Amino acid sequence: MPRFVRSAALAAAGVMVAGLAVGCGGSSDDGEDDAKRPGGSGADPAPRPDPSSSLPASLTTQKLDWGDCEASGGEAAPGDEWQCTTIEVPLDYAKPDGETIGIALIRARSTGKGDRIGSLLFNFGGPGGSGVSMLPSFGDQYAKLRERYDLVSFDPRGVAASEGVRCRSDKQTQAAENTDPTPDTPAEERAYLKDAEDFGAGCAKAAKKLLPHVSTAEAARDMDVMRQVLGDDKLHYFGISYGTELGGTYAHLFPEKTGRLTLDAVVDPTSGAVGHAENQARGFQRALDNYLKANGQEPKAGTKKIVDLLRRIDAEPLRTDTPGRKLSEALATTGITVTLYSKETWPALTDALAEAEKGDGTALLQLADAYNERDASGRYSTQGHSQRAIACRDTKERPTPAQAKARLDRFREISPVFGAFMGWDTAGWCHKWPVEGLTDTPEVSAPGADPVLVVGNTGDPATPYEGARRMADELGKGVGVHLTWKGEGHGAYGNGSDCVDDTVNGYLLDGKVPEDDKVCES
Repeated sequence: MPRFVRSAALAAAGVMVAGLAVGCGGSSDDGEDDAKRPGGSGADPAPRPDPSSSLPASLTTQKLDWGDCEASGGEAAPGDEWQCTTIEVPLDYAKPDGETIGIALIRARSTGKGDRIGSLLFNFGGPGGSGVSMLPSFGDQYAKLRERYDLVSFDPRGVAASEGVRCRSDKQTQAAENTDPTPDTPAEERAYLKDAEDFGAGCAKAAKKLLPHVSTAEAARDMDVMRQVLGDDKLHYFGISYGTELGGTYAHLFPEKTGRLTLDAVVDPTSGAVGHAENQARGFQRALDNYLKANGQEPKAGTKKIVDLLRRIDAEPLRTDTPGRKLSEALATTGITVTLYSKETWPALTDALAEAEKGDGTALLQLADAYNERDASGRYSTQGHSQRAIACRDTKERPTPAQAKARLDRFREISPVFGAFMGWDTAGWCHKWPVEGLTDTPEVSAPGADPVLVVGNTGDPATPYEGARRMADELGKGVGVHLTWKGEGHGAYGNGSDCVDDTVNGYLLDGKVPEDDKVCES
């Protein structure tokens, strides 16, 4: 279960995995210069040193070698309008002149239909989501913004093409999906905690010196290097889900460099690890209740039916059409979860539950595989590995198994379906993690920053609506500007509301700051 949200779930609408894996190639040798590329307007402006930076000029004025994006993982490369490169940043910002690591970037140049503002940087969530693969998947959704911005995204440190962390093999990952996430016996509890400990040990062995340097604060500092090298005086940014925490962290660290920031599907910055787990249990149960109502079912009765199904699966996993694989309780819960990210996938949940009631777990398994980014060959992406490494570096909170068990009744009261899963996760997620955590809660206060648009969706399952108001308040008076959409699904922009889209576009393209607490009904 995610600490915040898996960006794969955004792309799993329609039960498809977006995981387009692209790498960064060198400069194109086809003789075509930037002026002839889609959206091209000639060579990039020469980067200039930023007097506010303590980094060596070799990093802040590095010239990026944009070139064709390469395909990997059996997927096709994105179209010709996309270019890739790698930027160098310090491994350790306490040693800015020391060792560097590469951060993979992707961009589509502005179409030039309006006066170019600069670059608009995206982070789609996770933590651990690959912006290099996600941005092309959703590029059409941001066509209006591309009229005045170069669209840019990246793989944060420790993610995918940016020295991605892989803590266990695909075979071990698949085996772990059969570990009981809600242990009922001492033996199951020992197996659950042993699996968590083994995962952390695998991360320490694989990532070595990188593991202490995958925090959100360091990723925010990487974004400021990107801002300088891309030639922007201020950072313009669109953060979704965990990307809102990353954006808020940037605003806190660099308020004077904060430009037009939009935060959509907002993480509650006032909650620690246990608080986030409670928020998500509440959010997913709320979304499940809405789904049940929409299908003519009374939520309490419908919830009990799903709880009973999961108990039966816990006792005896269901057969599937995939040789050698059965549907465990963990996979069944994941399969249910992914369909709650969008109303478009509610029908898939109806069909999958009906099949499971008949003893066939195939549909729920396929949904879980989409969420877990497992392809048909059994290969998993690194997102789940990176997500855990980043989250456990960020948070100091390390609940013990005893503390988790003591909270289970409260979690079950919040959500009969997801509560126990989330409650146990508070202990298992960072159990005996090899690197200590940094903070109790994210610091996002940003006095002096330009207005930041914070968008909350009343039906959001993964980052419940209440977090948006708290983010706006934490950013500070005159900085956080709160926008509400009364809708369903994870995120608001591009989710069917002209009111939301027009408000966000007006802010990012024309600097029109809406009235605080504006409400979009549809």
